[in-house]
Amino acid sequence: MAERAQFTVRQRLEQREDQLSPYAARSRLSQGRERPEPPCPLRTEFQRDRDRIIHTNAFRRLKHKTQVFIAPVGDHYVTRLTHTLEVAQIGRTIARALNLNEDLVEAMALGHDLGHTPFGHVGEETLDRLAPGGFAHAEQSLRIVERLEKDGQGLNLTWEVRQGIVSHSKPQGDFISSSSMHRMAAGQGHSISLEAQICRVADAVAYLNHDIADALRAGILRASDLPDQVNQTLGTTHSQRINALVTDIVQASWAATGAPGPAKGATPAISMSDPVREAMNRLREFMFQQVYLPLGRSPETAVAKDVVTLLYQHFLDAPEQVPPAYFCHGESPPQAAVDYLAGMTDHYAIRLAEQLRPGISRGAFAGVPLM
Repeated sequence: MAERAQFTVRQRLEQREDQLSPYAARSRLSQGRERPEPPCPLRTEFQRDRDRIIHTNAFRRLKHKTQVFIAPVGDHYVTRLTHTLEVAQIGRTIARALNLNEDLVEAMALGHDLGHTPFGHVGEETLDRLAPGGFAHAEQSLRIVERLEKDGQGLNLTWEVRQGIVSHSKPQGDFISSSSMHRMAAGQGHSISLEAQICRVADAVAYLNHDIADALRAGILRASDLPDQVNQTLGTTHSQRINALVTDIVQASWAATGAPGPAKGATPAISMSDPVREAMNRLREFMFQQVYLPLGRSPETAVAKDVVTLLYQHFLDAPEQVPPAYFCHGESPPQAAVDYLAGMTDHYAIRLAEQLRPGISRGAFAGVPLM
């Protein structure tokens, strides 16, 4: 009797999914996992994926990985982990409002940055230059959940969650229009799901706003520096900007709810109104010019590049110092070096580099214990 009751839990959750928008993804209709598994009695397939991601070593390491400011001394700067949680929260809000699959969005959001390097995009750009096949953190996130976690077994996630993880990255420029959302996946032979589009835009909403807060905290920006167009359209405070962006996304994407729905045959997309999209793109360009690119020329950035370069070359020269788990699938020494290095936290990479070349950090990371 108890076993029967357990199985009705998942069935009840799947029935609730049937009440979602006709455009929503449904776990019982998933394209499945690479390795078939018996269903869970208490959770849908997307809920299982969410839980698997949270319990990974890669997810735990996000707490000591850079978002924008490398190894900051203050306690209130955003880390890759707190960024991930903000993306999940914003994504869930949008998905719930549009009657789409909230569990799927949450799983995608929690896994989207698992493959990020130490030192944020500085580490990513350095590895991209060093690695023979290049490096992109979205592809590395997918590699982690498919091949590296659980001692080489991977997490065996559903196809839908894996699609959202690998599809979240955005080029500089306007990526928010519905046509851009569909073009982005053209090389993959399909448009990304509405839930994956939500993850993508929630990522941008989160990082733009918390990066402003960190830049203000660091004294790089003043609130009055933000463009007038941004202040007038989105508001002048953190909460006003997020509320304006999320509300506009929901309103502009209302066709995704299926009520009243778009014209027959049309495919809805996650988008924004023209004024808000223009303001967000203006804000994004402003942040590149005033924060991201200048930080790329900072002393901490120069040291971070040296650390990543030193470690990569060291592991190429001494592959026996890469843990055996990174050779589970017969990886080459360069690939194993990339996988090991990309998984490191800022703190671990700095300490290891100091052991190999004492003084390499040149005091640039005052908040990091080197012993």
